[in-house]
Amino acid sequence: MSNIEERLWNYVDGSCSNEEKIAIAHLIATDEAYQQAYQEILAFDQELQTSIEIEMPPMAFTYKVMESIRAEEAAKPLKANIDTRIIKVIAGFFIVTIAALLIFALASTDWSAGTTAKVNIPVKVSLPEVKNYFNGSMLKGFLFFDVVFGLFLFDAYLRRRKHQEA
Repeated sequence: MSNIEERLWNYVDGSCSNEEKIAIAHLIATDEAYQQAYQEILAFDQELQTSIEIEMPPMAFTYKVMESIRAEEAAKPLKANIDTRIIKVIAGFFIVTIAALLIFALASTDWSAGTTAKVNIPVKVSLPEVKNYFNGSMLKGFLFFDVVFGLFLFDAYLRRRKHQEA
């Protein structure tokens, strides 16, 4: 591309300074080579403007693309970042609790009794009074938790079934 064409394209596109616009307009008015190149560039620019029409995709295509993207995003499993320290703390709590109960049971056992005597000793086991634990507010809280948990599981079941049908 020659210097003349480059300057004229800048003039047509409007990407030159005001001084250059004035100078190029003067050259177009006075110089025949600039006039001819300017007319060719204008004709080509007009042809480009009329022949290139921006085509919009049909709405069905746009909808299908968006649905496929949405389905692809929904198909990805949710990644939950579970801190392994939390799991280790919970496991440690249960291990310590079970070990403490085992140690307490072994420490409270009477090891001095021999196994040679066959005496039937009645064992008395006293359970704590459960009436104290199952009062009205405790029962309501327990039922509320069960209902919410049941609804959560039912929702998960329906979502899984809907996903399998689709």
